[in-house]
Amino acid sequence: MSTAPDDTQAQAPTARTPSAAPAPGPAAPAPGPVPPAQERIDALERAFGPLDDPANPLGGAALLAADAAGHVLPAAERVLDEYGLNAEFVPSSLGGRLDRMDVLGRLLRPVFRRDASLGFGYGLNCFFAATPVWTAGDPAQRRLAARILLEGRRMAVARHEVAHGNDFVSDEFTVRPGEEGGLVLDGSKSAIANASRADGLVIFARIPGVTGSRSRSVLLLDRAELPPDRVRNLARRSTTGMRSAEFGGLRIVRCPVPSGAVLGAPGDGYELSLRSSLVIRGLIPSIVLAGADTALRTTARFAARRRDDGRSSLDVQHVRDVLTGAFLDLLLIDCLALVSTRALHLMPTRMSAYAAAAAYLAPKLVAESMDEMSAVLGEATFAEDGMYGMFQKQLRDLPVTSLGHAGSAGRQVSLLPQLPYFARHSWFTGPEAPAGLFALDDDLPPLDLARPALLGDGDPLAATLVASAALLDRTGAALDGDADGDAVADRDAETDADGGVLHALAHALTRELNALRTAFADVPQGDRTALASPHNFGLADRYTLVLAAAACLGVWRGQRSAPGGGAFLADAAWVTAALYRLCRRLGLPLPDRPVAAERRVLAEALTRLHGRRSYDLYDSPLA
Repeated sequence: MSTAPDDTQAQAPTARTPSAAPAPGPAAPAPGPVPPAQERIDALERAFGPLDDPANPLGGAALLAADAAGHVLPAAERVLDEYGLNAEFVPSSLGGRLDRMDVLGRLLRPVFRRDASLGFGYGLNCFFAATPVWTAGDPAQRRLAARILLEGRRMAVARHEVAHGNDFVSDEFTVRPGEEGGLVLDGSKSAIANASRADGLVIFARIPGVTGSRSRSVLLLDRAELPPDRVRNLARRSTTGMRSAEFGGLRIVRCPVPSGAVLGAPGDGYELSLRSSLVIRGLIPSIVLAGADTALRTTARFAARRRDDGRSSLDVQHVRDVLTGAFLDLLLIDCLALVSTRALHLMPTRMSAYAAAAAYLAPKLVAESMDEMSAVLGEATFAEDGMYGMFQKQLRDLPVTSLGHAGSAGRQVSLLPQLPYFARHSWFTGPEAPAGLFALDDDLPPLDLARPALLGDGDPLAATLVASAALLDRTGAALDGDADGDAVADRDAETDADGGVLHALAHALTRELNALRTAFADVPQGDRTALASPHNFGLADRYTLVLAAAACLGVWRGQRSAPGGGAFLADAAWVTAALYRLCRRLGLPLPDRPVAAERRVLAEALTRLHGRRSYDLYDSPLA
């Protein structure tokens, strides 16, 4: 990634005057009955039109041209204005449409399938900025943030520097008491998404003279109320990915701000950053999944095209394996997206590890799949335009979308302290997760972002793995709760040719969980040095793969027992092939390869390609 300032904007920064302030965007649609989630998702997808239609002014050709020019396609922003996307980021109690985090993740997919710069710069960054307000703001602060977003305006967040962070976000602001009351804000931040376009600013600032966990405060500011001569825009910085997104900066010089701008209490910055991350991390899998959906669709279209001799790349076993593996990775990523977002509602005191694991593992799996798909595309990987240009764009954008404040290291750091507790008090002893955690469409309790705990008090998702293995011992593939045993037998007839592979894989993963229990139970209580060893970081990586397997098993079991469950998701083929792929990543002893199951998965991937359906759990229609 290049972080050098854009030469075209490297002139001396100037003060923003009231006349230079961006005009408010179109207001969100007037409050009224909120359409069902699937209806809203489908409406947004249709509004953009077919991505692969060269004549579509919002299609791939137009998006690639805008990306090359370094700006977001104006017509695409108008689509989101008319849809009122900002309302999806505002809780319903404040006039918005935010009720369910799993639905929010799905609503982002039509945007991120097309352009990560649009998805991040237009809206998701606003949600990142607003999350600390929804988490710790007082009623007046929450109303201010809601008003800004519902009026179609932008918010931006300037996060604090951390030791394990990245250089792209390494400078900071300070806040101190003013001589005449109130507070004084100083400092600069050179990489803030939407810095010059935002009216609402959420700023993490260091308190001079204070060290430790109470050394940061968070402020919510309305830029229109700040003295214009104290706040200046800095030059835009260029990036190799998300080239259309504006990463600018702010310099704030001795700016008076009211004491009432502090979110929570002074010194709450670190805790509020961590609590906000619990919410934000659950959305990362949906973001990277959407971009990878487009990459897989591009690669599958390339592989399926017929040459003059009537053959295609699908005649090559390696190509079939790559497409199958990429589709499986997207399914298991969506399983993690499902549990990490629904757990916010169902198990707020136990969701921390799942959010961290999902945000850590999803980008890693996608990066590996993208490498494999690049080999299939060959020189077409480097196309900047045309029908294969979207693959190169996703290849550039995905590392930036998943970077976050501190990247994968921060996610592992938040995960590791919980594992010794789980090893001693939860694994193989605690109850399994509720069935609602794995339900694709079931209703959820109200969202309360003040409830999630930083450290979980149990690991029911891991217990789902153990319970699934035990259930397979008793019933084989035909799990209890299936409404029609004959239909189950017919559905699994082909997959049964692979023998008891699923049973063997579930037990291999259960043994891996037991090995993790032994390893982490030996870590001395409170010994941070021992916990942070490279070896334990490696074990934390293995734990995320075990969680992914548990999530897949939970979704599969739920679909088999649900009335009208999807035929593909209720089939044992995908979960068998997914667990085989996870066990291979873990280096575990493997049973015979589930060839029939993998054929079924590839057939589904090609069916969705030609039928224009999404590569996720929901099999949604695409424009």
